[in-house]
Amino acid sequence: MTIPSLPVASFSPLYQQIKAMILASLQASEWLPGMPIPSEMELAARYLVSQGTVRKAIDELAAENLLVRRQGKGTFVATYQEEGWQYRFLRLELDASQKLHLISHFLACETLKSTPVLAQMLKLKAGDPVIRIERIQSFQSKPIVFEEIWLSAARFNDLTLDKLNAWSGPMYAFYESQYSTHMVRAEEQIKAINADQHLANHLGLPVGHALLLVDRVAFTYGNKPVEIRCARYNTSEQSYVNKLN
Repeated sequence: MTIPSLPVASFSPLYQQIKAMILASLQASEWLPGMPIPSEMELAARYLVSQGTVRKAIDELAAENLLVRRQGKGTFVATYQEEGWQYRFLRLELDASQKLHLISHFLACETLKSTPVLAQMLKLKAGDPVIRIERIQSFQSKPIVFEEIWLSAARFNDLTLDKLNAWSGPMYAFYESQYSTHMVRAEEQIKAINADQHLANHLGLPVGHALLLVDRVAFTYGNKPVEIRCARYNTSEQSYVNKLN
């Protein structure tokens, strides 16, 4: 006789439960990017737990770059408005000892019906409207990155080409300040390609020039995909750097 296996009770440590509650407040925009969150003592009273439990939850959120501790000031919601965070997902570094500062120029911003693949990646229904953006990023007037970006039109419903070109900062700071959408993580796939005529024209390169293709899906709170980005990098004078811990 086969004895049926018994269900195993799931257990979540108390600090993980507090972490989930803090995340829920972040997702609900109770504390916006750049704002301080309540002190550990206040959160301990709010959740009826010890201050040590709250501290452990905040430690994990800080390690995940969702919160930032500032000595003597408190704990703040991470924001792309801060200089040290503006280019957190930018992996390009110059081979020479110069600071890389890219200038954006947006070429297109149009609303289209999502394909089944785009809809699946953005967790939409096939045919739901998406916004397609084309952007060139240049260094010292030399184009080095050509990007196609797809966004949900429902989340970014009044986005226009003029609005994009009027913004001078990073895209993720734009999403954050204009659409209350904070990117918390991204997944990337990278491979080598050769420039076709279209890419060669945009990047000022000969057809067949070696490029780096980086496909990215970026997520906001709650593991919700927000942006699909297909970037082609000319890495002749810069490298794509990923620092692993």
